[in-house]
Amino acid sequence: MSLQMPLVFMPAGGASSSAAGSAADDNPLAAWARQAEAGGIDGVFVGDHVTFYGSGSDGLLQLATIAAVSKTLLLQTCVYLLALRHPTPVGLQAAMVDRISGGRLLLGVGIGGEDPNEWWACGVDPKTRARRTDESMQILRSLWTQDETTFAGKHFDLTGVRMQPKPARAGGVPLWVGGRSDAALRRAGRYGDAWTGIWVSTRRFEQAGELIAGFAAEAGRADATLERGMQFWMGIDADRDAARAKVAGSMEAFYRLPFASFEKYTPYGTQREIAEFIAPYIEAGCRWVNLVIADSPEANLDHALAVRDALRDVCR
Repeated sequence: MSLQMPLVFMPAGGASSSAAGSAADDNPLAAWARQAEAGGIDGVFVGDHVTFYGSGSDGLLQLATIAAVSKTLLLQTCVYLLALRHPTPVGLQAAMVDRISGGRLLLGVGIGGEDPNEWWACGVDPKTRARRTDESMQILRSLWTQDETTFAGKHFDLTGVRMQPKPARAGGVPLWVGGRSDAALRRAGRYGDAWTGIWVSTRRFEQAGELIAGFAAEAGRADATLERGMQFWMGIDADRDAARAKVAGSMEAFYRLPFASFEKYTPYGTQREIAEFIAPYIEAGCRWVNLVIADSPEANLDHALAVRDALRDVCR
């Protein structure tokens, strides 16, 4: 088969002081970003939490660092927990990162709720996170494209708000919705520019495209082009059992759920086996792939490039 190759993203991470092109006193994230760009990665993505089981990492702050030391990397949050914040300061922060990067920011948003205490810690009832996200996306779009924003919602009320600077792009920062529920697909169709799936079958991935298009039409956006991508956790090793152990251990430590809950959607094995697992999604219309590789940051760069080469071979 001959298919359009998707963009390949990998998660931003640390790097040792001995990494190529870094200095002993360099910021590890900046050094890693330089290495990823030099290696030919299309883009990087970061997660976002305020206090996820006690740990946090701000997605926009991480991408601001990477934006300042890179020229070509696409910069994606996947996903940014928008509903934990008020949309007005987020709108300014995202606009500034977009300007720093020269228009490379992709704001992926979602409502990840694995740790409800994170929401309560920010004064947000987790039951309201979906509605807050919907309202915030509408506000962001207006702040980035209009001279003044007035919005009356259940959770946010703005009157005549002006915001400068605007993002680098006239239409604002693209809003990519992450998730797998019908509610996430509805959010993408009504308010988003694209959708990133996770832990879905190829059949569900295809169905998602139809549902998103339908929701967009209902919202008066029938002419919108809403592309789809996928995010995959994976374990890579010549020994398939070792590959499984890597990704199972990482996912269980992060999500605090049994790997059996995710296994059928999670590739592991050699780079070729990973590519063969992903290829049907590309055939179904996947336009970018986020690779979450359960290994060290240094090894992950080599693995990501090897998976991309394998995909090119499998999909040609």
